[in-house]
Amino acid sequence: GGMRQRVVIAMALACEPRLLIADEPTTALDVTIQAEILALMDRLKRETGTAVMFITHDMAVVAQMADRVVVMFRGNKVEEGPVEEIFENPQHPYTKALLAAVPKLGEMTGKPYPEPMKLLGTQDKEIVPIKGTDDVLLKVSNLTTRFPVTGGFLRRTVANVHAVEDLSFTINKGRTLSLVGESGCGKSTAGRSILRLVEPQSGEINLGGTDIMALNHSQLRTARLDMQMIFQDPFASLNPQMQLADQVAEPIHNFGTLKGKAVTDRVEMLFDRVELPRSFMRRFPHELSGGQRQRVAIARALALNPKLIIADEAVSALDVSVQAQVLNLMMELQLEMGLSFLFISHDMAVVERVSHQVGVMYLGRIVELGSRQRVFENPQHPYTQALMKAVPIADPRQRKAEKDLNFKPIPSPIHPVDYEPEPSVYTEVEPGHFVLKTDSGY
Repeated sequence: GGMRQRVVIAMALACEPRLLIADEPTTALDVTIQAEILALMDRLKRETGTAVMFITHDMAVVAQMADRVVVMFRGNKVEEGPVEEIFENPQHPYTKALLAAVPKLGEMTGKPYPEPMKLLGTQDKEIVPIKGTDDVLLKVSNLTTRFPVTGGFLRRTVANVHAVEDLSFTINKGRTLSLVGESGCGKSTAGRSILRLVEPQSGEINLGGTDIMALNHSQLRTARLDMQMIFQDPFASLNPQMQLADQVAEPIHNFGTLKGKAVTDRVEMLFDRVELPRSFMRRFPHELSGGQRQRVAIARALALNPKLIIADEAVSALDVSVQAQVLNLMMELQLEMGLSFLFISHDMAVVERVSHQVGVMYLGRIVELGSRQRVFENPQHPYTQALMKAVPIADPRQRKAEKDLNFKPIPSPIHPVDYEPEPSVYTEVEPGHFVLKTDSGY
């Protein structure tokens, strides 16, 4: 992703324009690549004297890049001014709401459990921390997933992509484990391997006492009643030709858990749960905004009352204010229904907000694993520390210079067929806080 974006920037700069219009150039990118691209644009602006018009919904990026800011709402300009002025003394209620919805790194310091965010209009709600339980729901041990690379004359396997390498963790009932890392570190593959959407090479996956790896096709289908997935792009994962009510009901029909009127009641209940009006049940995906589509995807994942939901970058493509609402929704559902989440993300501030446990991934291995408080307040592995440093801060006085970023490119995960990687060995620095001792390649 980041490489493609750099090519686009190079093309835009080839004819030395006097004005460069950048429309959300870093929204879906990882923290580290985003930081690099912003630093690159900043340098080019200084060297060539190009004016930049930067369109974004990420307040941290605004603080990082802008000299002057215009805030727009429903097609109108509601506020304009120098960047320091807007951040320190916002006048319009919409600007205030935008700034309030930004999850900030370090907000959760000293709190042992995740809790929903305070949003505009919900201040009077009592905020309940989500404790969860100590019963193990999912236990994954030594999970390894590799993809063959074919080539040559007879399309033989010449090498393997080591996507997930010797991964072990547990998730308790009613709790959230987050996997964080850059793109290409294997976090999505790990999530898909647990559902067996891709077949793992080896390892054990135990969900509520069932050994997922030992199941045949029909047993696996039954086991998926308990685990569902929310994908990154709701527009791609919803069917454009079906009404939303039918899409939410589809898993219920597929598994035949309810019949007749009960299905309609359940769908109405789900729409109420994700705070969508019932009039939307007759609509189609293209008529909704991104946040509303993601709510439909969440409703669909909840249709079968699963125990585990794997959320793969579920909020990374959404606007700040919408993202905050969707995260709060997920946390409220967790509190009420005792759901467990495996939350896959590259956004450190979001992860800090929702997680009980955090696993930091690099090149297919977890390099650091522990409770959210331990990992965020006392990061031990050099990679975890680098990730924390790259997070842009929504404060124009704390800008990052290029020298603050010391990122090495990720080494290739492709190895020859006969390559045997070392097993992952961990040191326990504090009770329940593990750091990888094996060479992680970082």
